[in-house]
Amino acid sequence: MDSISIVAGSMIGCGIFIVSADIARQVQSGLLMMLVWVLAAIVTMCGALSFAELAANIKEEGGQYIYLKNIYNDTVAFLFGWTTFLVIQTGIIAAVCTAFSKFIGLLIPAISANNYLFHIGAFHISTQKIFTVLVVILLTFINSRGLKHGVITQNLFTITKVLSMIGIVGLGLIFGCSLHTLNLNLSMPVHWGVNTINLIGAASVGALFASITWNNITFVSSDIKDSEKTIPKALFIGTLIVLALYFLINSIYVSTMPLNLIQNAQEDIVAAELMSVIFGPLGRTIAAVIIMISALGSANGIILAGSRVYYKMAKDRAFFRPLAAIDRNTRVPHNSLWIQCLWVSILVLWGNYTQLLDYVIYTTLIFYWITTFGIFILRKKIGHAAYGFRINSLIPVMYLLITGYIIICLTIFKPAYSLPGLLITLAGLPVYYFWQNRRG
Repeated sequence: MDSISIVAGSMIGCGIFIVSADIARQVQSGLLMMLVWVLAAIVTMCGALSFAELAANIKEEGGQYIYLKNIYNDTVAFLFGWTTFLVIQTGIIAAVCTAFSKFIGLLIPAISANNYLFHIGAFHISTQKIFTVLVVILLTFINSRGLKHGVITQNLFTITKVLSMIGIVGLGLIFGCSLHTLNLNLSMPVHWGVNTINLIGAASVGALFASITWNNITFVSSDIKDSEKTIPKALFIGTLIVLALYFLINSIYVSTMPLNLIQNAQEDIVAAELMSVIFGPLGRTIAAVIIMISALGSANGIILAGSRVYYKMAKDRAFFRPLAAIDRNTRVPHNSLWIQCLWVSILVLWGNYTQLLDYVIYTTLIFYWITTFGIFILRKKIGHAAYGFRINSLIPVMYLLITGYIIICLTIFKPAYSLPGLLITLAGLPVYYFWQNRRG
């Protein structure tokens, strides 16, 4: 149950409450919007099951980092770890904690992005940024006290989030659903063709981002009992729960609100728009509280898991050696946790992490693709007799085909995001050779 909580709790952040507005603007159809979420669900489940096979057959700690190292080489593994530290894991933590602060600002106006404490030219420090840094420090401190404290916190957040989402679905079903609205949204004209398929592929990035952190459970494999059995089960059950909730939430969106209301939701917060349709201004406050809980729970799970990657890199002498330290009392990589906290705080205060995050979504999909392709290499390396849990080959093949197509769509249609993301990852090569020379 703890492992399922880490999977589901890390996945459910702010994305599900926000990205549907942008998806609706891109596809201009309620039917296509739902197809985007179905496509993202298929991709996510295929990816999670593929990683389940890897987790069952590579028992060493480090998750995706160690999978890439064992299947390919140290260079590929380092580039993944470098990108994870620079912006994937830390950028998501910064974004999610900032979202939490924004919603706190709705209840406490003094916490605002416009309430400057200090500024020089374009650079400024606001009360919102300071509050966000304090939230990151608090969550890091909780996790530094031991895995038990982090997991208990995660369980509380996950249970609250899941029940809240079930509540939104139930309230929407009882008080807001309209067959007329649903029919209008799903019967909008769609001109099927290659361009429409490409559009669905490009628009799916938002839906994939809302559920992209399912791999975090693999980072803490060394802390999980019977990890080769537990992680595959947790990946399947946790991911299935989240994807089912995501589909139900979006079904409520399209059956309660006209498409133009979804597209033009204030601050893109579709969940708040939904709740205000049902309950008026009070609904917005309820939605804000739910999103705050989701953001905090997601950040806690990502903080808990991410530090294990840098710890493993340091243990391999591919990163700062002090990050390999383990606290004797709590058994957590405390230095790794606090360096992660420091870099997240810098990203928050700097203020451009969201742009970096857009760039690296593309690179994240590439690393997922490379890791999933590694299943077939690993099967040959280990051999049939010694190989453990194995999924049907159709599952990773489907993942490779669909994500490969999405990566091509992003490369062609969104080069402003894709190419800088690739450059950020490749910038890790000189860093890697520096560490190799130092190690030598």
